[in-house]
Amino acid sequence: MSEYPQGMMEFLNSCGWSGCAIDAIPGDASFRRYFRLRKPDAKAMLMYAPPPTEDPEPFLNVANWLTQNGMRAPVIYGSNPAQGWVLLEDFGDDRMRDWLDDNPDGEMAAYAGAIDALADLHKCAPGPFDAYDMAVYQRETELFTSWYCPAMSLQVDVDGHAAAWQAALAPMMARQNPGVTVLRDYHAENIMLLGDPRTDSGPQGLIDFQDALVGHPAYDLVSLLQDARREVSSELEAAMLERYCQKADTAEEFVADYARLGAQRNAKIIGIFTRLYVRDKKPRYLDFIPRVWEAMERDLAHPALEPVAQWFESNVPDAIRKSYGGKIA
Repeated sequence: MSEYPQGMMEFLNSCGWSGCAIDAIPGDASFRRYFRLRKPDAKAMLMYAPPPTEDPEPFLNVANWLTQNGMRAPVIYGSNPAQGWVLLEDFGDDRMRDWLDDNPDGEMAAYAGAIDALADLHKCAPGPFDAYDMAVYQRETELFTSWYCPAMSLQVDVDGHAAAWQAALAPMMARQNPGVTVLRDYHAENIMLLGDPRTDSGPQGLIDFQDALVGHPAYDLVSLLQDARREVSSELEAAMLERYCQKADTAEEFVADYARLGAQRNAKIIGIFTRLYVRDKKPRYLDFIPRVWEAMERDLAHPALEPVAQWFESNVPDAIRKSYGGKIA
């Protein structure tokens, strides 16, 4: 059992899962680890989020809030947050991203279901979470100048970068008050299909929501429709954006705010993916940067992003922009 984290068997014993079959699940960009558990008459997932690098309390808090508000978060069977353990419901194998790889004809139905779930979430009063305020937006956009620009040997105007984002985002801030619960990573790899979306209108399982904040309803929409890890056609993006706007009866400024948050999120992701390569030695994330950059360029073309677009024009050479981010050595 040496390949398992210390204390794992003791926790499973305390939850009545001694002697179960255990299969490790490959990790992603975080320090969390996951294990699939099987008994003859039951199955479950085990999450290990070890302190001090991880803290499972936010996951537990958001899961409870989502469940209380009619959303389909995993049922929590047991937990020991101090040691990083959470035993939870196994949503199965049909992650939306993987299911679409095998069922491309179901793309429209799957995304329609994800849009409808998001609209339902936004009908709820915002949860008891911190605000997605200007300080957070700025801290996230700084990842672009802190990680991507040095990796590309770019000498840029950092203060001007912050000022440009302040100017672009400020008109939006009043429209995210009182706000909605923003899951922050709502995309095809974090949505579990609990039935065939072409024939089943049942709920979609939500995962990876521990960083939830209260902010603008367009943010999770951007996460879904400008997906860093999966190609979403411009036609599908437009159709699903229109579907959301109709269901949520959005204001005239919503599309401009969608572009603002698209540019903000994509700049952040480029910085994060660069950091995953430079600091954490995970090169596979570099392959996603061209898609993210291309989406960001589309967002920057919106008049609402003029200050940020001007900063990019002055600080990032055309050769890099036209190659959708260039190549990080």
